[in-house]
Amino acid sequence: MRYRTILGIVVSAVLAWCVPVTAGAQLKKMNDADMSKVAAQGGIYLSGDITLNENGGPLQNAYFGACTDTTKHCGARIAVQMKQNGGWLVLDDLRGKFSFQGLTIRTRKITSGFGGDGALFNRDVLEIGLPNVVQFDNVSMNIAASSTSRPTDAGFQQTDLFSVQMQGKVTMQGNLLVFPDGNP
Repeated sequence: MRYRTILGIVVSAVLAWCVPVTAGAQLKKMNDADMSKVAAQGGIYLSGDITLNENGGPLQNAYFGACTDTTKHCGARIAVQMKQNGGWLVLDDLRGKFSFQGLTIRTRKITSGFGGDGALFNRDVLEIGLPNVVQFDNVSMNIAASSTSRPTDAGFQQTDLFSVQMQGKVTMQGNLLVFPDGNP
């Protein structure tokens, strides 16, 4: 009990000192000449929780429905066509919660590396820095091959390849580089 009282007094004293100091701070407008002298790095640092379809999505049709209806799919759907006029790789019935801290997004110029191709590339890429730890809570999905991107499209046929369920923490390291398509 004594330590809590001492800690409370110390925290109160620090807050009492900090509040007046920060209350007087002001933002000042900078002109272009002053801005040109500022050196900084651009980028975004993200932390958050993403919950997908806990109870079912907003779409209710012959394929999608409420999670309580075992005859329907209730999770989100992500479809990626790997080549033009080819089939679709699908993450279907995707639901659960993803939590992360420290995902970064910035641009980076590639001028070297990649077996000498970097000098020829000589352009910006989008660099996504992976967070150290991602927490998965009741995440599940089906990985499937599909003839169409949407289950409501004509000629829809889907083969579920396997189901995934994830619970716990995953350690991630490194960066994901997203290269632009086409000419600069």
